[in-house]
Amino acid sequence: MLARLSIRDIVLIERLDIEFARGLAVLTGETGAGKSILLDAFALALGGRGDANLVRHGVEQGQVTAVFDLAKGHPALVILAANGFEDTGEMILRRVQLADGRTRAFINDQAASVQTLKAVGAALVEIHGQHDERALVDAATHRRLLDAFAGLEKDVVALEGLWDARKAAYATLDAHRANMARAARDADYLRHAADELKKLNPKDGEETRLAERRTGMMQGEKIAGDLREAQDAVSGHHSPISTLAAAVRRLERRAGASPEFIEPAVKAIDTAINALEEADQHLTAALIAADFDPGELERIEERLFALRAAARKYSTPVDGLAALAAKFVADVATIDAGAGQLKGLETAAAEADGKYSAAAAKLSASRIKSADKLNKAVSAELAPLKLERAKFMTQVESDVANPGPQGIDRVEFWVQTNPGTRAGPMMKVASGGELSRFLLALKVVLSDKGSAPTLVFDEIDTGVGGAVADAIGARLARLAGKVQVMAVTHAPQVAARADQHLLISKDALDKGKRVATRVNTLAADPRREEIARMLAGAEITAEARAAADRLLKGAA
Repeated sequence: MLARLSIRDIVLIERLDIEFARGLAVLTGETGAGKSILLDAFALALGGRGDANLVRHGVEQGQVTAVFDLAKGHPALVILAANGFEDTGEMILRRVQLADGRTRAFINDQAASVQTLKAVGAALVEIHGQHDERALVDAATHRRLLDAFAGLEKDVVALEGLWDARKAAYATLDAHRANMARAARDADYLRHAADELKKLNPKDGEETRLAERRTGMMQGEKIAGDLREAQDAVSGHHSPISTLAAAVRRLERRAGASPEFIEPAVKAIDTAINALEEADQHLTAALIAADFDPGELERIEERLFALRAAARKYSTPVDGLAALAAKFVADVATIDAGAGQLKGLETAAAEADGKYSAAAAKLSASRIKSADKLNKAVSAELAPLKLERAKFMTQVESDVANPGPQGIDRVEFWVQTNPGTRAGPMMKVASGGELSRFLLALKVVLSDKGSAPTLVFDEIDTGVGGAVADAIGARLARLAGKVQVMAVTHAPQVAARADQHLLISKDALDKGKRVATRVNTLAADPRREEIARMLAGAEITAEARAAADRLLKGAA
């Protein structure tokens, strides 16, 4: 419910703070006092269209803040959570209107888009009257209201689940059919490709491994030639080992004659021979290590060529051949097994469609039955509202060919204002005053079902008086037992039934140079005077005060 409304610098309002309570609050005052300004400001806070003309003359900006107390789980809190706002325990909507036409919106003191503010505002307040764009103008809400009246919300949620299951089943079926059609068009190509790649049997990373092995083998071949040449120099035909050995033997024969000259030389030559023999051993080991099978290199070359040729043929990297092969195999399997899968998917889709259709038909029957009850309930409220010759009709048009998440029905409220006239959509056929009373009757019947927690009726009693005005007041009071109701009224019969009476008036300021709107909450005696004024006009008589007393006592 609305707990507090604060307005700063909007048209004739300089500073205004109003506390609201539960039940029925009425706003009264003379014509031109500022009742419409108050509602314009309230609508602005709820996300209504901004207007630079709303800013009080001489200031740069105006501001409106509306504070709400909400029960946990209220739809407005769900909207907040979906848009990343925190639940602070109360809902504070604030709108700043700048004199240049721009506006800024805030929710719980966090910047918000106007669209988010409007969505939250629509969940919090319905304004009926000159702001009817916020009420029941959209026929799309009529189905929701009928479901709320009939208690069918859970059935609708269940049907939405069946719709999602049906949609998913048909999506799977359509995808499978598309795959089969695509595969069938390329069946011969797919089978040939699958067989070819199956024989090739490519492996992920195979190209890299083979290329590295080939490079190593080719480098080894070049090194082996140098090793063989070195070994030939060390131990081959050109080896100095035999010459050195012969020289050692000759020197050893003469060692006895001059050992001091011979032995150092022999020792050095022996060391050289041993070093050459050791080098020969190392060269032999290196040749063994560098040795490779030329046939293996040829096989690697052929494998790389085959892999790269296949990659070019199928326009994919070599490392993508394995995945492509698996895809071709799967496509062939789809062709081979597709018929059996298709039958199963068709059966599943038909079952999902059958479940949805049965539930939608049952829900439609419930709606049609409940529509008749709603018609009777609303019609029972029309006679006291001076609409005794009018008819209220809930049109339920079922179209099996165009199902949706909420069923096969399009629901719209129709009325016939007088016998012999053409019936039509309530929003088009009823005049302004009639529409307000139809909406009041509908809201009374629906009570708190499918309704925002705060309802505002702007001059719903225009053009009526006496018994009709009293009937309107009685119904507003009944409605206020379920939700918070605010009514701008000129009818004393309505004002007398209020739980809270707010008087809107204008004060002259700066020696009459300007005026400002103010709002006062009326206690018992001032309230009687205001109702007497509404009865009598400018001059309040004793008879008017007595009549006001009777109205207040009758409404108690």
